[in-house]
Amino acid sequence: MRPIAIDLFAGAGGMSLGFEQAGFDVVAAVEVDPVHCAVHKFNFPHCAVIPKSVLGLSAADIRKAAGIGTRRVDCVFGGPPCQGFSLIGHRVLDDPRNSLVLEFVRIVAELDARTFVFENVKGLTVGRQRAFLEELVQAFDQAGYTVTLPWRVLDAADFGTPQHRLRLILMGAKKGTPSPVYPLQSTNAADARRPLPGLATGPTCADALGDLPDADQFAALVDSDEVQTSDFKQPSRYAAELRCLENDAWHFGYVRDWNPSILTSSARTIHTDISRRRFANTEAGSVEPISRFFKLPPEGLSNTLRAGTDGARGAFTSPRPIHYAHARCITVREMARLHGFPDWFRFNATKWHGARQIGNAVPPPLARAIGASIIAALNAKPARPFETVPLGDADLLYMELSGAAEHFGVPRPNSRRDRKSGAKKRRQHEVEAEGTYLRAING
Repeated sequence: MRPIAIDLFAGAGGMSLGFEQAGFDVVAAVEVDPVHCAVHKFNFPHCAVIPKSVLGLSAADIRKAAGIGTRRVDCVFGGPPCQGFSLIGHRVLDDPRNSLVLEFVRIVAELDARTFVFENVKGLTVGRQRAFLEELVQAFDQAGYTVTLPWRVLDAADFGTPQHRLRLILMGAKKGTPSPVYPLQSTNAADARRPLPGLATGPTCADALGDLPDADQFAALVDSDEVQTSDFKQPSRYAAELRCLENDAWHFGYVRDWNPSILTSSARTIHTDISRRRFANTEAGSVEPISRFFKLPPEGLSNTLRAGTDGARGAFTSPRPIHYAHARCITVREMARLHGFPDWFRFNATKWHGARQIGNAVPPPLARAIGASIIAALNAKPARPFETVPLGDADLLYMELSGAAEHFGVPRPNSRRDRKSGAKKRRQHEVEAEGTYLRAING
């Protein structure tokens, strides 16, 4: 029987996917944003999505939603937001803005989980923010858990992802259970760092994107995010895995029933001629001086893909890098390739939501390596499942906040970017709005 896990602060499901690929059954995902809930439900239709905050959510609520009864929970993982840092002399965890962190500890303990994984930003390890981590270790200790020390900051580029992305990973186990060990670096990041003996060179931006057809050649992608095509080029080994061309590409995850001839999550962005000239004249690996967009180096790595801000904080769009071969920003699918998401994995059809979902996610290859370390600590043997899983209702991908909130029966979050459902029909408005923004910054 496969070990089971629960994802708190699940987002679109980067950690869920990585842990599934490592051999877990992720039975429940807790996420407060209904648009993220909809995408998670599409990609993980057998996982119970709980569209709530963790505040006040009980272990009994989670067990009931997941349908696991009293079955042992093997791992709880997630990345609660951490915002408040008190003055010296005050406990950081007492700051009410950090209440979600204590809720994470509480739920781990209430579920009596055998292990946990806490992920967050690297910034928590430096300066006075270190007090936060020291208090968090104490909180886990008081809850009956041993934290693996010293904590580690892991770069996704060291685990087969063509993107530098640093994440603090804190992991631990219930006292009396063997403590997990941090995963070893599996690839050399393709940059100027000194190579380590015995490690393969990691994938580059060209490895990730080189086989994808140029979205700009498809008129249909102006008002849609998908198109059927046979224009895929010969893939690199990395791209072949994300296209699931071999059985090993699924790792220990469930095979999805999907159509690989459809290019998805690829809505076009309309750039001005001035913008395109500037993008074309920008040297790969540098920043275009007007827009401040980074241009991907074909034989190097992407910079860290950002999420932008949510609706409550102004709904600012994250800057997407410039493609190394095309004078445009990369598409959501191209972002997903740089993040390690396979091509069957879908995101919200709008570029803003889709980019936000990727930018907030832990790259699945990194999550898979962490999940494999937890599997080893549990002395479990990962096994490939025989079941093929159909993806969810495609309507879930076109829901904006109002429609998603109504679908899940929850209040609509406040957002300045909310529109009615049916984003497919209004793609042109989104494209025109982004074009207006680019014209404004380019003069």
